[in-house]
Amino acid sequence: MGIAHKSWVGFCLSFTIVWVSVDCTAFSQEKQNARVLDLPGLDRIEFPEHIHTPEQWSQHVAGLHDRIQSVMGKLDEDEKAAAPVPLEMIVMHQQVQNDVRFRKIQYNLQNQHRMMAWLLTPVDASATSPIPAVLCLHQTNGSIGKDEPVGLHGNSELQYALELSQQGFATLSPDYPSFGEYEHSFRESPFVSGSMQAIVENRRAIDLLQSLPEVDGSKIACIGHSLGGHNAIFTATFEPRIRAVVSSCGFTRFHRYMKGDLTGWTSDRYMPRIQSVYASDPNQMPFDFPELIASLAPRGFLAVAPQNDDNFEVNGVRESISFAANAYRIYGASDSLQAQYPDAGHTFPRTSRNQAYQFIKQQLAKSP
Repeated sequence: MGIAHKSWVGFCLSFTIVWVSVDCTAFSQEKQNARVLDLPGLDRIEFPEHIHTPEQWSQHVAGLHDRIQSVMGKLDEDEKAAAPVPLEMIVMHQQVQNDVRFRKIQYNLQNQHRMMAWLLTPVDASATSPIPAVLCLHQTNGSIGKDEPVGLHGNSELQYALELSQQGFATLSPDYPSFGEYEHSFRESPFVSGSMQAIVENRRAIDLLQSLPEVDGSKIACIGHSLGGHNAIFTATFEPRIRAVVSSCGFTRFHRYMKGDLTGWTSDRYMPRIQSVYASDPNQMPFDFPELIASLAPRGFLAVAPQNDDNFEVNGVRESISFAANAYRIYGASDSLQAQYPDAGHTFPRTSRNQAYQFIKQQLAKSP
């Protein structure tokens, strides 16, 4: 499951956007560029014609970050302390199975709350030969939370943390707020949105990974399915230490989501302002996934978008990738943007997972 609840997933139908040709000859080039940059909706699918260099794109991304925060809240909403809070990681439980060391750990978030997570490493991992790491983010799964990616409960096709550890990675799997063991009241949270809270907490997870002697802190990726798929995108948008992202069934353009009804994005777990400020209307949204994906350039990004996903319509993924390709070309990094469209539903097939793991390896092998 993604952000859509089971009670109304059945109403999710694919549809076709009607493309409207607009005569812009009456606009000056300056006004036309402003129109493309500032207006949401169908017009946003056009990549800004005046952007040709990494410097120009970086300036655009800075504005995108401001627009995202107008919906999610400020990135530093909960970072009021003058000095960083020590991680103070403790191992609560550990065991070895099939050459993988499972460690259930706790560590401090910036607000001094304690995060519970699974840390998996190959049994022979050591500081003498540090290994790359992957932050593994779970789907919408109630009380299972972080246990699913590590293979303890849930869907066997979503055990990517375990499978990556078997292939030589360190993996960290935390709970999203209100899932698994993470008891949380969004109403009492200092964050405007659950999405921004997850971004901040996932950045803390990167701190944790970089603190481990057996981890090469310059080689960190992020992977997730459904909720974890867009959680990975949101996090990487604000976290440059993540060098590669895999999003399985994690997004579509807002106009393609549930026929343009964004209600599923508006709960406290996600972005309430989409309803309270933007009327759950994609035409009013100040950002969309094509720009989010493009903002990751030149870092690695792989979308796994099954053709029959009933949550995230595949044509909206294709359109997003097509838009983002412009930014990747600017950096000469077209090979770092990839997409798979398996003949499947809202799942993460084994073939796609294996290709995703190879993609992560290839991206992290590149020079930073």
